[in-house]
Amino acid sequence: MSPATVSFQLSHLRELESEAIFVLRETAAQFENPGLLFSGGKDSIVMAHLARKAFHPAKIPFPLVHVDTGHNFPETIAYRDQFVRDYEAHLVVGYVQDSIDRGTAVEETGPTASRNSIQTVTLLETIEEHDFDAMLGGGRRDEEKARAKERFFSHRDAFGQWEPKNQRPELWNIFNGRKAFGEHFRVFPLSNWTEMDVWQYIQAENIPLPNLYFSHPRRVFQRGKAWLDAETGFVHPLPDENVEERIVRFRTIGDVTCTGAVDSIASSLDHIVAEVAAARQTERGTRADDQRSETAMEDRKREGYF
Repeated sequence: MSPATVSFQLSHLRELESEAIFVLRETAAQFENPGLLFSGGKDSIVMAHLARKAFHPAKIPFPLVHVDTGHNFPETIAYRDQFVRDYEAHLVVGYVQDSIDRGTAVEETGPTASRNSIQTVTLLETIEEHDFDAMLGGGRRDEEKARAKERFFSHRDAFGQWEPKNQRPELWNIFNGRKAFGEHFRVFPLSNWTEMDVWQYIQAENIPLPNLYFSHPRRVFQRGKAWLDAETGFVHPLPDENVEERIVRFRTIGDVTCTGAVDSIASSLDHIVAEVAAARQTERGTRADDQRSETAMEDRKREGYF
């Protein structure tokens, strides 16, 4: 019998995993009080899963930080709370409603009103309240052109603002976390991942997800290119927008008021991977918040958005 051959090559998923774990450990080494932004979406779930791997057998050394708009899908909140219990993590929640009540954020009005943009105020207030000097985010460069310009370590000034021209160079795997008083960093361990990588990793690691990601019947109405939710009561159809029940799923999960569903029969991870491979619309193509202008994402990021 010939001896078994041993491969010393990593698959592309294991290379991405190794890179992300390195960034997570580097964050723990360079900063005094990091937090991990956790929305209950697939990217933040993968990032928290990687953080558990990075520091096993210890617990995740960062608190999970959720900016709660008050307009979340109930399934997302239920998943978040169960995830925190299962991972024995510490959860910090910043509430947009508290910012509105304090008068530091002004709620939009009108048929397309959303709390998405004013999350930035709550995020910056939460960072200041808890003295976070780095916030780990699940942003990926393939998601949107503004995010394609991000470094792994993305500097924010004393006002929490992002200036692309002032970002530090990153040579090889050398990250510069130097900052002045009041400044902080956003750190993106999944920068080099694609949507397909995320789904294949979830499949390989058998990571549980909110059922919103899988096909299910839901009452929705069409606005623009997206099917918006008609069940939670956070967004209301206009007179010419008809509510109907369809088989849909969500490719990305955010605020109910700006997160659109897609027609889909993908009820398993295998089906989702096949669907993503054949998709011709971008992952965030159903996000109403990205369609307000050509530079919607960059404008929000400059103000301190995720």
